[in-house]
Formats: sequence, C-alpha cells, structure tokens
Amino acid sequence: MAESAYTLAATITGVDHPGQLTRVLDAIAYSEAEVLDLEQTVVRGQLSIGVLLAVPAVGHDRLQDRLAGSCARLGLSVQLTEGVGDNPPRHNRTIVTALGRPLRTGHLAIVTRIIAEHGGNVDRSRRLSRTPLTSIEFWVSGADPAALRPALAAAAAASGFDVSISPAGLARQGRRLIVMDVDSTLIRDEVIELLAARAGCEAQVRDVTERAMRGELDFADSLRERVSLLAGLPVSVFDEVRAELRLTPGARTLVATLRDLGLSIGLVSGGFIEVVGPLAESLGITYAHANALEAVDGHLTGRVSGPVVDRATKAAKLREWAVAEGLPLSRTIAIGDGANDLDMLAAAGLGVAFNAKPAVRAKADTALSLPYLDAVLFLLGLSREEVEDAAALRATTDET
Repeated sequence: MAESAYTLAATITGVDHPGQLTRVLDAIAYSEAEVLDLEQTVVRGQLSIGVLLAVPAVGHDRLQDRLAGSCARLGLSVQLTEGVGDNPPRHNRTIVTALGRPLRTGHLAIVTRIIAEHGGNVDRSRRLSRTPLTSIEFWVSGADPAALRPALAAAAAASGFDVSISPAGLARQGRRLIVMDVDSTLIRDEVIELLAARAGCEAQVRDVTERAMRGELDFADSLRERVSLLAGLPVSVFDEVRAELRLTPGARTLVATLRDLGLSIGLVSGGFIEVVGPLAESLGITYAHANALEAVDGHLTGRVSGPVVDRATKAAKLREWAVAEGLPLSRTIAIGDGANDLDMLAAAGLGVAFNAKPAVRAKADTALSLPYLDAVLFLLGLSREEVEDAAALRATTDET
C-alpha cells in the first residue's frame, strides 16, 4: 500500500450473533480492499468491530453504501471515517495491568488519567480475569515507562488497587526465568519461626525477623542471631516443619502453569535449604538456593554453614540462573516481599513486590497486595480462561 493511499475506517456496533463478521466482510469482499487493521470484541453480547481498509480511490462511494446497507440489514450501526494512510506507528509501547478485588471504575479512571497526563494513549484493553480478582490490561503507547511507573504506583497504593507496568514487545514473549523468595512469598510461613517455636523462642525470633524484613537490621547479622537460638534442636525437626508448611493461595497454580509454559523457575531464600530443597523438588522447581544450618551428632549447633544468603546473593543467583538458561535479565521476573529481596527485584526485568513491606513496595516495578500468587500470571498476559484450560489439560494428562 502506498503511504498516501485512500483508507476507510469503519466502526461497527450492535448485537452479536454467530457469523456477523463474516457477513460484513462478504459484503465488501467484491472490492478487493486491503485490510490494514481489524479488531473485534464482544461484551455481554454487544459486538464492536473496528476495521481499517485501503480501497481504490475510484468506487469508494459504492463501497461505503454497500457496507452501510449490509450493516443495516444485520441490525448493526456503522460509523465511517475517510482518511489517508495506515495507522500511525506506536512508540514507547507499554503494558499497564490494573488489578483489584474489587476493581472499581474509579481505579481505572485513575489509571487512564495518569496515562493521558504522561502523554500516553490507550490503544487496546481487555479483561484478563474476574476471579479471584479482576484484572484489566491496557496496551499503551506514547508514554515514558520510567515516568509512568512511579506515578501509577503511588496512585494505586493510595487508592487501594494494584498496578503493573511492563514493556510490550519481544521482552514479554518466549522463554523466561521466574525467581521467587520462599518465606511469606511462595509459602505463608516464616520457617525460622516454625523452628523457633520448637526451641521455645518464637516471639523473640519473630521480632527480629520483622525488623530485618523492614530493613531496620543487617540481614546477615540478624540471621546469625536468630539461628543461635536454635542450638540443640534435633535435625528431625525439619521433617516436622516441612509437613507444617502452607503454600500461599495460588502458588501451586502459578508453578504448575509456568511449568506448562516451559518457563524456568528458581527459589532463592534467606531461609534454609533443608526445607527449601525438598519443597522445590516436590513442586518440580529447577533451581533452589538457601542457607544451610550446621549440625553435629544430629543436632543443630546454632550456626550457619557457609556464607549467609543476603540481598546481594539473591541478585547474584538470579543472574547466575539467567546465564544458565541463556536468557538476558530482561526476560527474568523476581518475586519477593522483604528488604532482602530488593537487589533481586531491581536486577530482574520485572520485579514484583508480593504483599511486601512499604519500603519494598515503593521500589518494585509492580506491587501485588492481594494474597493470590497466581495473579503473577496475569502480568504475563495470560487470561484466567487460559490458566483454567491449562489446569484442565494437566488433569487429563495426569489421569492418563
């Protein structure tokens, strides 16, 4: 198509019936018009079709009359706009995903207003999920993601919904590596507190843990302090703790769906490999790294064996596993909740603060405040229907 070619844009709306689009296209097929763009949506039985055609300059009046007549016979309304050339190119393309339970019209008004204030335009939108939360995805062009992200994050935090800003294009497609924290992310528990309960010092350990996760204490020093209180526990305590672990809602669905997609998963934890390793194996997770506890004669000594897994170690493991998978960091996702995860969240292509402390939420690319870990799948552009279809196929495969 020549850049100056005559084009006709048609917006067609009405009640949806099977075959409506076919009838519309059949009505204008005689003209051999070139289709430059075509989108169709159906919302509660109401059809909306947008089509952009490149047509010969001679005879376009007849095409308009025939299209209008066909739509009238089908009970559809049509609005025609003449012009020249194709759709303009879209620059600075970004995916903005709004999530909430409930997700209110006021929330979406905030999102679209901030996009407009930053020079952006919503080119397309669609619903990804209705349960366990509602998520709406906006394809945005023209806005600088670096400026858009903090503005949307601050507004979402103040208004009680979640928002994600991620790049469009190839970075969103193909293979990825997802690296997760474990305690209070993949699982609802803090393993060191479960161990401390058996050593009679749970309250003391919980206080130190909370201060460390808020970033008030050096993580390595605080871990050694807490581990020292576990001295004397038999190593059989790990079996008891593993049996007591509670996965975060949606964790099993997230991991299983990521595996269905052929994506790689890793767990990196400031907790303990004696628990994290078997947990990773049970879920089919490829990579796992955590602290090891020293034991002598079947009892814990109260010391960590080897270097402590701190925030720098977590980021280093993300990079190491990305290299092992042959992936750039732009194709990595990190998920965590505490200050110990900040370097990992910053290094990843997409950092997700999951039910995180305020300091972590403020610095992450994306913050999820609802307790459903599988909401991460919506940030990848998967719909709830696709997740459920994958689960149904998995169940069928397991039966056979």
